[in-house]
Amino acid sequence: MSPETNPETQTTTGADAIDVAIAKGTDFDGSPIPAAKLELYHKVMGLEAGRQRSGVSNTMRSRIVRIGAKHISQEELNKMLADADFAPLKEKEIAFYYGAK
Repeated sequence: MSPETNPETQTTTGADAIDVAIAKGTDFDGSPIPAAKLELYHKVMGLEAGRQRSGVSNTMRSRIVRIGAKHISQEELNKMLADADFAPLKEKEIAFYYGAK
């Protein structure tokens, strides 16, 4: 088995690990991703690819909030956003990412 198809050597960390697995059509455990799931994913990503963007800074902030909320406390993330001259967390973001779990 080559390193590319061997699930024991497939990288499961980093921002592009999911994209690599999707492109290969295999999950991290080596099992194939069902065709219906891949088809739906590609359909939705195609729609997203054609969407007009509002600006790089807005997208950067959105990604920072979406991913940062998984790793950083609300108070710390809010301070980091302010320090970088981004808008602070919005009430709906706080409710969604930091609400009752």
